[in-house]
Amino acid sequence: MTTKTDAMLQLDNQLCFALYSTSLAMTKLYKPLLDELGLTYPQYLAMLALWEQDGLMVSELGERLSLDSGTLTPLLKRLEVSGLVTRIRDVEDERRVHITLTAAGRKLKTRAAKIPGCILAASQCSVSELISLTQQVQALRRRIAT
Repeated sequence: MTTKTDAMLQLDNQLCFALYSTSLAMTKLYKPLLDELGLTYPQYLAMLALWEQDGLMVSELGERLSLDSGTLTPLLKRLEVSGLVTRIRDVEDERRVHITLTAAGRKLKTRAAKIPGCILAASQCSVSELISLTQQVQALRRRIAT
């Protein structure tokens, strides 16, 4: 006989596992699409943020992506070596580093434009379903992050 406690501890009843396994599946789905662009998934997220607002400081980008500087700095160095971004120290405060897109980085946005449609098709969801799901997950993140 399964008790309520037993049911609560079943793997498939865990929200954390549903989110984790879905994240793995999403990353796997993105991989071939990003390989065509020469980007890893974290690099893609950084590029999305920079396509949205170029010239962010490293600290702002880290906050936007929920990444610490120890993770973000090597990622940005690889993007810089790839010729997609430049890192420029602030003349007034050398501790601040601005990240700007290069011409190649801006051009890559055009090639990346097909990715959301591929993800939409693979999800077999409507646009409104994906928007709603995204909003629910974001609301959950806000509630548990406080």
